[in-house]
Amino acid sequence: MSVQCDISTKRASGAPMSVFERWLTLWVGLCILVGIGLGQWIPTPFQFLGRLEIAQVNLPVGLLIWVMIIPMLMKVDFGALHQVRSHWKGIGVTLLVNWAVKPFSMALLAWIFIRGLFAPWLPAEQLDSYVAGLILLAAAPCTAMVFVWSRLTGGDPYFTLSQVALNDAIMVFAFAPIVGLLLGLSSIVVPWNTLLTSVVLYILIPVILAQIWRHRLLAQGQARFDATLDRLGHASILALLATLVLLFAFQGEAIIEQPLIILLLAVPILIQVFFNSALAYWLNRTVGEQHSVACPSALIGASNFFELAVAAAISLFGFESGAALATVVGVLIEVPVMLLVVRLVNRTQGWYEQGRAVSGHV
Repeated sequence: MSVQCDISTKRASGAPMSVFERWLTLWVGLCILVGIGLGQWIPTPFQFLGRLEIAQVNLPVGLLIWVMIIPMLMKVDFGALHQVRSHWKGIGVTLLVNWAVKPFSMALLAWIFIRGLFAPWLPAEQLDSYVAGLILLAAAPCTAMVFVWSRLTGGDPYFTLSQVALNDAIMVFAFAPIVGLLLGLSSIVVPWNTLLTSVVLYILIPVILAQIWRHRLLAQGQARFDATLDRLGHASILALLATLVLLFAFQGEAIIEQPLIILLLAVPILIQVFFNSALAYWLNRTVGEQHSVACPSALIGASNFFELAVAAAISLFGFESGAALATVVGVLIEVPVMLLVVRLVNRTQGWYEQGRAVSGHV
């Protein structure tokens, strides 16, 4: 691994959780209240912002999403891809869970709960949109926050970086086909031109810009790179909060009328988090991977690239859609749920290592 990759890996895996990351649920809750209040009291400015579109892409949200995503993608070193050979079994489990299990299990859970069990308590005209939002949420694995979760479990920093780099590379090509397939199977009409536009705007272009910026900054020294990322991190936080306020300004009336919506949408998200993390964790144990590899492998399969999901939901279905609301519920429960998963994998390390010893992998 290159020196630059080595330094960025240690930095990404060793950085503590920021105040914002640790209290993300609280900030999202405040954004819900602020957004609903502003949307009810002064709706005109938000209606104006909602009309600022080109080719079904909302310009204010597009800008905010770029500010959110690009700093995260700058942390990813695609030069780490050659490291996948070192833990090919763990990488195999990661890819299996992230791309062959997670989106499809979420689609199944959405059908069971949203179209089935919870349908009587949800607005009928939004059922398909809620299903679409949950699918979008599960169709892309997490990027930035995985480094935090990996550090909290003592995860292998090289493996964490290589699996994030590989997932991001796959996401460029796999996100649109998987979303299109699952929405089609759900009998939800998806405008393919808008979906592909979302991939280009919110995945391809940000990846290219982030990597160009990353290499230019590293050429000026690690200190310059670190200082720039610190400043961009604050901008990314503000962009996320602003996006959430905009969303809830449009969703306020629906939430006031049916406040149980958020709780009901959280149920399938919670189930898929625990199912996919447990599956990846168990599969890594079965194939004999180290605990330091199993942890980040399980955690990346449990968490979501919710910034991308929010952007795609708005582009495809609009601010006032159930899809946009469903993706934001993922943001709301991300930190407390993932901290619980972190605690579980840490507390079960003895069980994990015992299983490896019995199977002769130690």
